[in-house]
Amino acid sequence: MLIVKVKDGEKIERALKRLKRKFRDTKVLQNLRDNQYYTKKSVENRKQRQKAAYIQSLRDQEEF
Repeated sequence: MLIVKVKDGEKIERALKRLKRKFRDTKVLQNLRDNQYYTKKSVENRKQRQKAAYIQSLRDQEEF
């Protein structure tokens, strides 16, 4: 359960922004969306390898 304490004199928009950030960082909604459909383990592994290769290529480009 997420708890955001509103400080004295703090605007409600600011507190909502902190709540939304905490909610996003817990990745609850992302997990719900991911678990909505079954994906085979091989497909998950393939996506993970593709993502790692993409990130590595970005880092390689950054060095030059």
